[in-house]
Amino acid sequence: MSFTVTPIGRLRTPWTTTSACPRNGRRADPPPLCHAELLAEFRDGLQSIEGYSHLIILYWLDRSTAPEMVFTPPFDDQPRGVFATRTPRRPNPIGLSVTKFEGIDADGRLRLRYLDCVDGTPLIDIKPYLVTTDCEPEATMGFQRRGS
Repeated sequence: MSFTVTPIGRLRTPWTTTSACPRNGRRADPPPLCHAELLAEFRDGLQSIEGYSHLIILYWLDRSTAPEMVFTPPFDDQPRGVFATRTPRRPNPIGLSVTKFEGIDADGRLRLRYLDCVDGTPLIDIKPYLVTTDCEPEATMGFQRRGS
């Protein structure tokens, strides 16, 4: 089985290489202002988005290297499975960031903070972050500790 993912735009960030990207968008201090630029045919889909404080941004990690099913994360001393981590080296290199949404600028671009991808990364979807659905206070973090 295969399918096609169509980019709906591009993400604009200050990072030009994967090594320059923060490991997690919340680790950039201070978090820089980034942008999501939608293609014209998708801009109508932004109707009613203004009331949200946070958005889930899904993107295609087009500069990611070959997937590794098991590897040792840079902050760990034990091998871990790809699905127990947030590595970009995945079978389908889909990135996800929960971003702070700061509105739409005069050029129609979404103003975002907490992205962690290279400038020009293909944007594949935007979803509103819903505290009632996307936040689970009892969630555990597996082998990771808070702040890792």
